[in-house]
Amino acid sequence: MASSSPPGPPAEPKPSPAQSPSPDPSSGVSASAQLPLGARVGYVLRLLFGLRLTVERRTYALAGCVLMALKYALDAGAVYLATGGTFTPLDYLNPVLSMRAQATGPMPMAVQVAMVLWTLPFMWIGVSMSLRRSIHAGRSPWWCVLFFVPVVNYVYMLTLCLLPPAAEGASARPIHVVVDAPLRGALIGVAAGVVLTLAMTALSVFVLGTYGASLFVGTPFIIGVTTGFAFNRGGARTPKATIGVASLAILLSGLGLLLFALEGVLCLLMAAPLALAVAIPGALVGAAIAQRGNRSWTQTALLILFLPLFGAAESQAVRTPLYQVATTIDIDAAPDQVWPNVIGFSELPVVRDFWFERGVAHPVRARISGSGVGAVRYCEFSTGAFVEPITVWEPPTRLAFDVTAQPPSMREWSPYEDIHAPHIEHSLRSQRGEFVLTELPDGRTRLVGSTWYTLDLFPQAYWSLWSDKLIHDIHGQVLAHIAALSEGTR
Repeated sequence: MASSSPPGPPAEPKPSPAQSPSPDPSSGVSASAQLPLGARVGYVLRLLFGLRLTVERRTYALAGCVLMALKYALDAGAVYLATGGTFTPLDYLNPVLSMRAQATGPMPMAVQVAMVLWTLPFMWIGVSMSLRRSIHAGRSPWWCVLFFVPVVNYVYMLTLCLLPPAAEGASARPIHVVVDAPLRGALIGVAAGVVLTLAMTALSVFVLGTYGASLFVGTPFIIGVTTGFAFNRGGARTPKATIGVASLAILLSGLGLLLFALEGVLCLLMAAPLALAVAIPGALVGAAIAQRGNRSWTQTALLILFLPLFGAAESQAVRTPLYQVATTIDIDAAPDQVWPNVIGFSELPVVRDFWFERGVAHPVRARISGSGVGAVRYCEFSTGAFVEPITVWEPPTRLAFDVTAQPPSMREWSPYEDIHAPHIEHSLRSQRGEFVLTELPDGRTRLVGSTWYTLDLFPQAYWSLWSDKLIHDIHGQVLAHIAALSEGTR
């Protein structure tokens, strides 16, 4: 395997394996062949997840191919087990996240959570190895942010597989960690993060009209990179301190959105796990760039200016797949006893729930005007009524309806009476619903309530976890109320 500084012949007798020195960071994976198995595993983990060991082109290409194949196998296997469908390599390589989500189809929440979680380490490996390969090739470490740009990232990774190493010593700068934290660098990084968040939110929401991945993924990542770079620019700091400053930047950015009435507390709480999960790796990347000797703000400014262009391009390519949530309950009553409570029901009792008590829309009662196909059902929520024209009327087995109007998805928890967050009214849209009643052998009824909806929040793989959960909770309240009315316990 090619190496930027291949080890020469030993000048002294070769030590025993237990005494073998650690491999030279510039020598790539080949140096680990001299180590015992346990040490080799540790070396490979440091090579994949660390930020110090040099990555040469053959190592980068081999690791990239193996990891892409492994990630595709995990994703395709999960899709097949969850839906029975096929997730092709072309679906996997599709750079439009919403179209990839449409290819997988609706999946159980547990599978979606698993796919999101195991994507994170692959993302970190990709950006950390791309950072070190760029440096090894004598290119700017800022190149690594291209890893997150759809389509461009494939060209970037292929280029890194082909670029030869830089001149001897050009990529090996020592990293010295000190404990003291420079207040000036931290303030610059945090301030830049707050300004960037406000600017990108205003651009994405009020100019481009989309809540895209550039806002929820690209912005926190660049906040992390900028904060980590500024904090470490005057001298290397500990990873713990760097992560702390980046987390503070995310917190203050959220408070800025709250202060300017652009978001409420509930949405910020939902967005926080995603923002932190992206910003923290970004901070470590920014710190590594500064610690490698690159101190210029020029490339940072260009990186920040690139983000609106990514948002504009993304707004022209978004797709909104149709999601389905189905919830089931068994009721101790016959279908003909359950049916009247399906088409309309009295006021629900108050349910103690953190999200519903703080403004997320929840069901109150339902009524129907007319009978049969063409009748209109009104399902009243805490924020207003869903208008549901009946499309299927098959008593006592099936009721289906479209949704032609719906209220806001929540009343935001905010110090202001009115906040300007268009997603509350437009991002999550119910399209249709259905109740199916099946008579069980013992005279009981199995009732299945289903909702089909679209979601204009990206990345949808993350936000659909929240929407699926809340819709399941709403179904659970309605079905439990119908069951209690049918069984005569309410």
